[in-house]
Amino acid sequence: MILKGFDELKKFLETPKNIVIVGHRNPDGDAVGSTLALGHYLSKKGHNSTVVMPNDYPDFLHWLPGSDKTYRFDWQNKQSQRAIQKSDIIFLLDFNAFHRVGSNMQKTLEEYSNDFAMIDHHQQPDDVKYMYSDVNICSTAQMVYQFIDMNKDVDLIDKDIATCLYTGIMTDTGSFRFRSTTSTTHRIIADLIDKGAENDRIHNNVYDANSYNRLLLLGQALSNLQILPSYKTAYITLTDEEKKRFDFQKGDTEGVVNYALSLKGIIFAAIFIEDKEQNIIKISFRSKGKFSVNQFARNHFEGGGHDNAAGGKSHLSMEETVTKFSSLLENYKSDLESSYEV
Repeated sequence: MILKGFDELKKFLETPKNIVIVGHRNPDGDAVGSTLALGHYLSKKGHNSTVVMPNDYPDFLHWLPGSDKTYRFDWQNKQSQRAIQKSDIIFLLDFNAFHRVGSNMQKTLEEYSNDFAMIDHHQQPDDVKYMYSDVNICSTAQMVYQFIDMNKDVDLIDKDIATCLYTGIMTDTGSFRFRSTTSTTHRIIADLIDKGAENDRIHNNVYDANSYNRLLLLGQALSNLQILPSYKTAYITLTDEEKKRFDFQKGDTEGVVNYALSLKGIIFAAIFIEDKEQNIIKISFRSKGKFSVNQFARNHFEGGGHDNAAGGKSHLSMEETVTKFSSLLENYKSDLESSYEV
């Protein structure tokens, strides 16, 4: 764990400040839940807090309390820039490096003259003045809860904060099934329920709000599933044409890679998604046991993340990307075989 400048930050926040809270590009449940929760908390402490996201997030997260007041840097640029320029400090949540916000917003952050505070659980964080980093914690939302606890303000957690934190923890732990889910996580979840988080409603809003086209897209993805049994690996591809055929919306491929990982005997799973707008193949990696997809993504696909969940990208064609991926597996065969007994 890295806890840097916490006492100084606590003193800095003793008087009202203008604060901007930023999540990563293509925000997921943890990024949205943690930023909104921190925003609610800081507002209750008397600060003027504004959440600015690099771009939009899936519809199944728009119901979260405070979402309607969030700025999107890409299409609410003037409002976002104004909030950043007026701020006394920027909190960076759920990402470890400035490039994770995208090139346009990255430039704005790099030109920012005041200080940053980072709360994040990814490996190898950029250096900023104030930092709370712990790669062993399952989600940034749990870290925000613990940040509030460090400030002895758990009693300030109301239903809105509890709902946002619960959502962030739930989505980043795969509904509490990943190895990073600890007894501490469950104790925090119990407290959030006691403070008003409606677990059944939250789960329904996130996971049971599929469109018809999203389910058809899932069917297409599963029909594209390929298994490489000698490497205990499975992967899925989705082309831009297939996405358009089923009216792809942001968030429609969230969690699809986990279907590949759910196969008996599979240790390593990937999904390759063609993105014509950025002219890249977006990649998500998942693994079981000791096999580090974080290191794999860093070594070969300009990415990174956690040991069992990471992302990357390729500037090659879909066919070339899959060929590259498949050819790399021989180098990792022994690691995959020894990851753990399935």
